[in-house]
Amino acid sequence: MAKKRKGATAEKLSDVIVKGMQEKKASDIVIMDLRNIKNAVADFFVICSGNSDKQLDAISDSVDAEVFKTLKENPWHTEGKNNKEWMLLDYIDVVVHIFRKDRREFYALERLWGDADITEIEDL
Repeated sequence: MAKKRKGATAEKLSDVIVKGMQEKKASDIVIMDLRNIKNAVADFFVICSGNSDKQLDAISDSVDAEVFKTLKENPWHTEGKNNKEWMLLDYIDVVVHIFRKDRREFYALERLWGDADITEIEDL
Protein backbone atom coordinates (compact mmCIF):
# COMPACT_ATOMS: atom_id res chain seq x y z
CA MET A 1 0.00 0.00 0.00
CA ALA A 2 1.31 3.45 -0.93
CA LYS A 3 2.34 5.79 1.84
CA LYS A 4 -0.09 8.67 2.31
CA ARG A 5 0.66 11.87 4.13
CA LYS A 6 -1.34 13.21 7.03
CA GLY A 7 -2.13 16.85 7.58
CA ALA A 8 -2.79 19.56 5.02
CA THR A 9 -4.16 18.77 1.59
CA ALA A 10 -1.74 18.33 -1.27
CA GLU A 11 -3.11 21.52 -2.85
CA LYS A 12 -2.44 23.56 0.30
CA LEU A 13 1.03 22.05 0.64
CA SER A 14 1.80 22.94 -2.99
CA ASP A 15 0.79 26.57 -2.37
CA VAL A 16 3.03 26.80 0.71
CA ILE A 17 5.93 25.29 -1.25
CA VAL A 18 5.49 27.91 -3.99
CA LYS A 19 5.59 30.65 -1.34
CA GLY A 20 8.88 29.25 -0.03
CA MET A 21 10.31 29.21 -3.55
CA GLN A 22 9.20 32.77 -4.23
CA GLU A 23 10.86 33.98 -1.02
CA LYS A 24 14.25 33.16 -2.59
CA LYS A 25 13.45 34.37 -6.10
CA ALA A 26 13.14 30.94 -7.72
CA SER A 27 12.26 31.19 -11.41
CA ASP A 28 10.08 29.22 -13.80
CA ILE A 29 7.89 27.77 -11.03
CA VAL A 30 5.30 25.24 -12.16
CA ILE A 31 2.82 23.03 -10.33
CA MET A 32 2.16 19.77 -12.13
CA ASP A 33 -1.07 18.03 -11.16
CA LEU A 34 -0.45 14.31 -11.61
CA ARG A 35 -3.63 13.04 -9.96
CA ASN A 36 -5.22 11.91 -13.24
CA ILE A 37 -2.11 10.12 -14.49
CA LYS A 38 -2.01 6.38 -14.00
CA ASN A 39 0.95 5.15 -11.92
CA ALA A 40 2.07 8.68 -10.99
CA VAL A 41 4.50 8.70 -8.07
CA ALA A 42 2.81 11.69 -6.37
CA ASP A 43 -0.25 13.91 -6.63
CA PHE A 44 1.80 17.00 -7.47
CA PHE A 45 5.28 18.01 -8.58
CA VAL A 46 6.31 21.57 -7.77
CA ILE A 47 9.30 22.51 -9.92
CA CYS A 48 11.50 25.58 -10.03
CA SER A 49 14.89 26.76 -11.23
CA GLY A 50 17.77 28.57 -9.57
CA ASN A 51 20.92 30.14 -10.93
CA SER A 52 23.63 29.04 -8.51
CA ASP A 53 24.54 26.51 -5.83
CA LYS A 54 23.84 29.12 -3.16
CA GLN A 55 20.42 29.93 -4.57
CA LEU A 56 19.48 26.23 -4.80
CA ASP A 57 20.43 25.81 -1.12
CA ALA A 58 18.49 28.95 -0.20
CA ILE A 59 15.37 27.81 -2.08
CA SER A 60 15.52 24.37 -0.50
CA ASP A 61 15.97 25.82 3.00
CA SER A 62 13.17 28.34 2.41
CA VAL A 63 10.70 25.67 1.24
CA ASP A 64 11.62 23.50 4.23
CA ALA A 65 11.20 26.41 6.67
CA GLU A 66 7.95 27.71 5.11
CA VAL A 67 6.31 24.27 5.14
CA PHE A 68 7.35 23.65 8.73
CA LYS A 69 6.28 27.14 9.89
CA THR A 70 2.89 26.93 8.17
CA LEU A 71 2.00 23.23 8.32
CA LYS A 72 4.39 21.74 10.92
CA GLU A 73 5.62 19.17 8.39
CA ASN A 74 9.08 18.03 7.36
CA PRO A 75 10.01 16.27 4.13
CA TRP A 76 9.84 12.49 4.30
CA HIS A 77 12.97 12.25 2.14
CA THR A 78 15.50 14.61 0.53
CA GLU A 79 18.08 14.12 -2.21
CA GLY A 80 20.67 16.13 -4.10
CA LYS A 81 21.86 18.49 -1.38
CA ASN A 82 25.47 17.60 -2.24
CA ASN A 83 25.48 17.72 -6.03
CA LYS A 84 23.66 21.08 -6.39
CA GLU A 85 22.19 20.24 -9.79
CA TRP A 86 18.80 18.84 -8.82
CA MET A 87 17.48 18.91 -5.28
CA LEU A 88 14.42 16.94 -4.30
CA LEU A 89 12.20 17.29 -1.22
CA ASP A 90 9.64 14.50 -0.95
CA TYR A 91 6.51 15.31 1.06
CA ILE A 92 4.97 11.97 -0.06
CA ASP A 93 2.14 13.22 -2.27
CA VAL A 94 3.91 16.43 -3.25
CA VAL A 95 7.46 16.24 -4.56
CA VAL A 96 9.56 19.40 -4.86
CA HIS A 97 12.17 19.59 -7.62
CA ILE A 98 14.71 22.43 -7.47
CA PHE A 99 16.93 22.51 -10.55
CA ARG A 100 19.91 24.48 -11.70
CA LYS A 101 18.60 26.01 -14.95
CA ASP A 102 20.75 23.97 -17.35
CA ARG A 103 19.95 20.68 -15.62
CA ARG A 104 16.22 21.32 -15.72
CA GLU A 105 16.28 21.39 -19.50
CA PHE A 106 18.31 18.17 -19.55
CA TYR A 107 15.88 16.22 -17.33
CA ALA A 108 12.77 17.81 -18.90
CA LEU A 109 10.22 16.62 -16.30
CA GLU A 110 7.52 18.74 -17.90
CA ARG A 111 7.90 16.73 -21.12
CA LEU A 112 8.31 13.41 -19.32
CA TRP A 113 5.02 13.95 -17.47
CA GLY A 114 3.41 15.74 -20.42
CA ASP A 115 -0.11 14.53 -19.58
CA ALA A 116 -0.12 16.47 -16.31
CA ASP A 117 -2.15 19.63 -15.84
CA ILE A 118 0.54 22.30 -15.54
CA THR A 119 0.05 25.61 -13.76
CA GLU A 120 2.77 28.18 -14.39
CA ILE A 121 3.43 30.61 -11.56
CA GLU A 122 4.47 34.11 -12.56
CA ASP A 123 7.91 35.18 -11.39
CA LEU A 124 7.73 37.91 -8.75
